Amino acid sequence: MLEIEGLVCLYGKVRAVDELSLRVKKGELVSLIGANGTGKTSTLRAISGLLRPAAGRIVFQGEEIQNASARSILSRGIAHCPEGRHIFPYLSVQENLDMGAYLRRNVEGVAGDLRKIFDRFPVLEERRRKMAGTLSGGEQQMLAIGRTLMSGPRLILFDEPSLGLAPNLVETTFDIIREIRDQGVTVLMVEQNAYAVLEMADRAYLLESGKVALEGTGQELLNNPHIKDVYLGG
Repeated sequence: MLEIEGLVCLYGKVRAVDELSLRVKKGELVSLIGANGTGKTSTLRAISGLLRPAAGRIVFQGEEIQNASARSILSRGIAHCPEGRHIFPYLSVQENLDMGAYLRRNVEGVAGDLRKIFDRFPVLEERRRKMAGTLSGGEQQMLAIGRTLMSGPRLILFDEPSLGLAPNLVETTFDIIREIRDQGVTVLMVEQNAYAVLEMADRAYLLESGKVALEGTGQELLNNPHIKDVYLGG
C-alpha cells in the first residue's frame, strides 16, 4: 500500500531523515520506534505532505505522492493524527468532527461515520456542543482520533497517541487503534512506549540517526538484544 524509497528530509543542513526506506502493506499495523530526534515524526510529516522531502520516493497505492499537497494526500486516503492532538479548541466537538470530513461529498457516508464515532466515543456525543478546549486530555485524544476517522482514511498515521495520557487511558487508546486496524484501516504509528507498540505491531522499524537500523515483526524486535538493552530497559 505504501512504499518509501531513499527518503531524505532536511531542516536547514540537518538530515532529519537520511535515505530511509520502508513499506506498509494493506491491513497492517506498522510501528516506528527510536529515540527522540531520529526522524520518526519527520517521516510521518513527509508522507502526509506537511514536509516536502529533499529526495526519495513516497508511493501510495501505486502513485508517487512526495510532491503532492497535503490536501491532495488527504483526499487520496492518508490521514494524519498528529502528536499533541491539535484539535481546534474554540470550535465545538461537532465542528471539529465536521472539519475532519471537509473534503468528502458523500453526505450519507459522512453521517454514517459520525454515528460510528459517537457509538465508539459516547462522551463526544454527550459533549458535541461543547468547545473542544474544555475537554479533558483523554477526551481530546478521542476527538483527535474521531476527527481523523471522519476523513474516511485508508491509511492513518498516528504520532505519539499515548503522549500525556494517564496509564488507563493509554491502554484504552491502544485498544482503539487495534480495533481500527482490525476493521481494515492500515496504520503507521510512531510511539515512545516501545514495549506496548511492539506487542501490538505486525511489523516494526527501529530508526537511529534518520536511518532504519532494524526491521522485523513486532515480536522479533521485542526479542532483539539491542532493543531490549537500549529501549526496553533490559
